[in-house]
Amino acid sequence: MEKFTILEGVAAPLRVVNVDTDMIIPKQYLKTIKRTGLGKGLFAEKRYRDDGSENPDFVLNQPAYRKAKILVAGDNFGCGSSREHAPWALADFGIRCVISTSFGDIFYNNCFKNGILPIRVSPEDLEKLFDDAERGANATLTIDLEKQEIRGPDGGRVTFEIEEFRKHCLLNGLDDIGLTMVKQTHIDSFESKLKAERPWV
Repeated sequence: MEKFTILEGVAAPLRVVNVDTDMIIPKQYLKTIKRTGLGKGLFAEKRYRDDGSENPDFVLNQPAYRKAKILVAGDNFGCGSSREHAPWALADFGIRCVISTSFGDIFYNNCFKNGILPIRVSPEDLEKLFDDAERGANATLTIDLEKQEIRGPDGGRVTFEIEEFRKHCLLNGLDDIGLTMVKQTHIDSFESKLKAERPWV
């Protein structure tokens, strides 16, 4: 998993509350178990018209936000069904951080397992960040995980809380497999000892 230390990039404003995982990645894209290629399906029902052409009104289709790395979203982002394809689609599009006041629990947990930082902020701070994001490509945000702060284009700062263990995993690029591999020496030692003591196993 790619390490998350400092992320600087364009933030796209999505002023929609209760964005569920079906809106993030519609059901027809769930046939694959690959994590790549899902970016094209991200918010597909909002990004594309019935004829397959792009909806120019949707934020990620606007020139300023086509390469957004951060999403500033309304309350209760990622609610609904427990599809891990939702963070896969965000990551494949290029979004590494989602900022909201609240998240669906399963989506929130899945983000950390896939190298995406979900940040909870107060409604007042979210409004400030919406204002920054709505300036377009000329106003980027900087997410500093080590310092646990979001820096705006005008020097404003918003701090956020995160569990120490989750922070450690993101800073070091450790998903569940990576956490296991950190203990590789202990695993090898145990297996060698077990083989010597119980060669018939």
